Amino acid sequence: MTDTPSAPRCGFVAVLGAPNAGKSTLVNAAVGSKVSIVTHKVQTTRARVRGIALHGPAQIVFVDTPGIFAPKRRLDRAMVAAAWSEAQEADAVMLLIDAERGLRPDVEEIVAKLAAARPKHLFLVLNKIDLVPRETLLDLAARANALLAFDRTFMISANKADGVKTILDTLADLLPEGPWLFAEDQLSDMPNRLLAAEITREQVFLQLHQELPYAITVETEKWEDREDGSVKIDQTVYVQRDGQKSIVLGKGGSRIKAIGAAARRQLEELLECPVHLFLFVKVRDNWLDDPERYRDWGLDFNA
Repeated sequence: MTDTPSAPRCGFVAVLGAPNAGKSTLVNAAVGSKVSIVTHKVQTTRARVRGIALHGPAQIVFVDTPGIFAPKRRLDRAMVAAAWSEAQEADAVMLLIDAERGLRPDVEEIVAKLAAARPKHLFLVLNKIDLVPRETLLDLAARANALLAFDRTFMISANKADGVKTILDTLADLLPEGPWLFAEDQLSDMPNRLLAAEITREQVFLQLHQELPYAITVETEKWEDREDGSVKIDQTVYVQRDGQKSIVLGKGGSRIKAIGAAARRQLEELLECPVHLFLFVKVRDNWLDDPERYRDWGLDFNA
């Protein structure tokens, strides 16, 4: 337990970027624990995820936003709107760029919108620097700052947590003075039921291929804290069509068993207790148009 400092600081930092730039990996590294799911597929993050890091006198609340892309569906529009809403409300904004991909048109569009919005504190973060030559990094930083004068440029490898401490040092100094908003040992504001559903959805993304994961959502239906210290969790994996259900189940139920086993191991590590996880697969063709799902994710159904 960390003693609350005599002159505490607290604030929100929005992490923006194109899909798969490494935003969730950075937030997890900054917090020092898994609070946001990570996969190799784009647009994995749906819900607004707030990861809470303590650094010196500061409680830094990182907001992992959905990747910004050209929206096609209602869910897409809601995700992009949430990202820009967080940027407007945050005390500081970090634009994360995949250094391997560089200044692609989608990134340049984000930079243009940030230039118009002009957050109070705006930082450029070049990620995956371990995969790019130094000369390329310097050129990328120069070109990005020519488009928009960032307050500072950071070069990191979020996957290795390299350079993350420098970001924390900088943010801890600039956030406004004020009391911490969350308990000292709290790592996220996401309810355990939703976090558990996200952990299972992560495994769906990792173990299924092509576009199928985007047609799936996971809900925690029951949560039981048992007297022996374990937790029993019942979850439903919703798909949109019967054909998708058979794919998720796999031959003889092998696929859903593998998803459940991997999710259970992750949950036991996070919750630090034995977990009994039971997964069910059901068809719900209209879940993408259900306002309740959007409320759970902190998204605007009418965006």
